Amino acid sequence: MGSVPRVLSIAGSDPSGGAGIQADLKSIAAMGGYGMCAITALTAQNTRGVTAVHTPPADFLAAQLEAVGSDIQIDAVKIGMLADAEVIRTVAAWLERARPAVVVLDPVMVATSGDRLLAADAEEALRDLLAHAHLVTPNLPELGALLGEATASSWEEALDQGRRLSERTGGAVLVKGGHLDGAACPDAIVDARRGADGVLVQLDGDRVSTRNTHGTGCSLSSALATVQVRTGDWARSLAVVKEWLRGALAASGDLEVGGGHGPVHHFHHLTGSVPLAEGEFTDGLWRDTAKVRAEIDALPFVAQLDDGTLSQAHFAYYLTQDALYLNGYSRVLARASALAPTEEEQAFWAEGARVCLEVEAELHRTWLSRHPQPAHDAAAAGAGTGGTGAAVPGPVTKAYVDHLLAASASGSYAVLAAAALPCYWIYAEVGAALHARHAARPEKDAHPYGAWIGTYADEGFAAATRRAIAFTDAAGRRASVDERTAMREAFAASAVYEREFFDAPRRFA
Repeated sequence: MGSVPRVLSIAGSDPSGGAGIQADLKSIAAMGGYGMCAITALTAQNTRGVTAVHTPPADFLAAQLEAVGSDIQIDAVKIGMLADAEVIRTVAAWLERARPAVVVLDPVMVATSGDRLLAADAEEALRDLLAHAHLVTPNLPELGALLGEATASSWEEALDQGRRLSERTGGAVLVKGGHLDGAACPDAIVDARRGADGVLVQLDGDRVSTRNTHGTGCSLSSALATVQVRTGDWARSLAVVKEWLRGALAASGDLEVGGGHGPVHHFHHLTGSVPLAEGEFTDGLWRDTAKVRAEIDALPFVAQLDDGTLSQAHFAYYLTQDALYLNGYSRVLARASALAPTEEEQAFWAEGARVCLEVEAELHRTWLSRHPQPAHDAAAAGAGTGGTGAAVPGPVTKAYVDHLLAASASGSYAVLAAAALPCYWIYAEVGAALHARHAARPEKDAHPYGAWIGTYADEGFAAATRRAIAFTDAAGRRASVDERTAMREAFAASAVYEREFFDAPRRFA
């Protein structure tokens, strides 16, 4: 076996993409396999139902199987819709010759409506085909049909039917609880050859509330075939696939496909790895923090700074904490410079660290020295000094810097850039809005914080913000799935800290 499982799906085609061959190939790819297919039937269907079926001649199916099998090593086979007895016998004859190491059979026999899909001779041929499968994955109506019994109405009854089917076939049976009533949705693999009760593994779980279940059985069986090649252990394979399928069901609404029972989201766990256009990653970060940014805009601190009614004690607290924050932020930017992959990025973050220490911090000190506070205001502004007279970081400042230092310690340049970006981007956006409104006021010269607001007009900072966004976006486009997730989390956390930082004077001054 190669490092990538080579999996052949033998099934019908679904032009709507949610079930059959199309679902199988997506599931195989989602589980890290290379998918191939031999088409047993062509259907006209969508999320609302099947309107027509065309079955190609059985000798054409045989030609497909021979073409693939004569050239490619097949590690696993998943079998789905087999339209009639001749097609079933063709597949059985090929399996007898090819003898794949893993065969998973999903017996498509009963429609969601309860209608039987196969003629009597085809059902009998399908029962004979079960002997060629290592794992059979019927839903509960199909499990009952294979035994010639009624559908199980309880989990215990379903397990008993699964054991008895395993005894007849000599292979394992996946018993699925999806058709049972109630919130629980257990799955179990039973094998009558193993132990007293034959249960290899039972995995409990809660039902996902969604109507998007089109192709669930196809997806589950083909994913199991793929993972089994890697693990060689049905219990371990089921644990992986059940968790993946639960996520695929939970994320199915994101697809917005069709007006009936929509498909599952096969690639829900891989959305972070898709190729992105320039600016697409950071656009997503910005959209994801829209609520937090709206909350910043609505803060009393921002409104009072805007209209000049902010108390000097609150303003002094903000300036003192900002100077302390910038001291820590400079260390974070220096670390970003050390981790950056290009000389251009190294120089940019290093310059940012210098500005924090030599320019911005000096600006804060200048403002504080030129605007001495009355004694009672100074005492208020000294909240967070511990009563020593020497300013120390307040709780929000400390938490924010600790968050950035943790991102720095992660060793990931991409994560650190994402964590550092809101201090540029959100600060620039808030400042630009404040400055635009301030510049439009006829009485702006009398505004107590007008000179401070005027510093937001600095084009140098705006240009630096654009570069920080571009560098973070490039890092996101290069990043792995896990790194992109960590970047989003780091950016979102920093955005929340920005909100808390603007609100800290009200809470702590």
